[in-house]
This record gives sequence, structure tokens and C-alpha cells, in this order.
Amino acid sequence: MDQIEERAMGSSEPPHENANTTAFDLPTFTPPASQGPVQGIEFLKDVPLRVTVELGRTRLLIKDVLALRNGSVVELDRQAGAPVDVLVNGILIARGEVVIVDERFGVRINEVVSSAQFPTA
Repeated sequence: MDQIEERAMGSSEPPHENANTTAFDLPTFTPPASQGPVQGIEFLKDVPLRVTVELGRTRLLIKDVLALRNGSVVELDRQAGAPVDVLVNGILIARGEVVIVDERFGVRINEVVSSAQFPTA
């Protein structure tokens, strides 16, 4: 077993005294001069986020996915007219109802999820 393996296994032997090491002093860094206070989260407003609206979910066997064709219907776990989930980067932030705006789908927000319900990292 070599030195590295011994250390990985928890060997309490100190490293060899004649190892090729050099001591040096790290320079002292000073923070850059402030360019004014950052106001809230203004600097984050242009960061793009992925917004997803989820109608529902289901589980399918591989054979059922392979059998999907034009006209197939996939039943979801929610009732028609039930609120949809609005997720930002995969995190639930609101619930709402599907609306049509100028021939496009949209979501009217009915409930914003409390930040206390957000997962913490």
C-alpha cells in the first residue's frame, strides 16, 4: 500500500519530512471601492428564468408510451378546470387558471405560494 492509500485509510503517520514543499505568504487583498449601494435585487432583473405551467401528471409504462399515436389521450391526475401549477426553475411559485389571450394560452394567477413553502437548499 502506498502513502496515498495509507492516508486515505486513516493512517496517522505524518507525511515525510523531506517532501518537496515550499512555504509562501499570501498577499493581502483589499475589496474594490464601492460604486454605490446595490438597491435591492435590481441587478438580477435581467436574469432569464424557465417558467413552466403544469396541467397534471401521470405514470405510463414503456409499452404505453410506445403505443402513443396521433389522437391518443393521456389521462392526467387532475380534474378539468382544476388550478394549474406555475413553476419557476422547477419550483412551485403559484397556481392559476388557464385562459386564452389572442388565440394563445395563458395563466391567470389565483394564488402565489408563500415563500415559507419554498424548498431550502
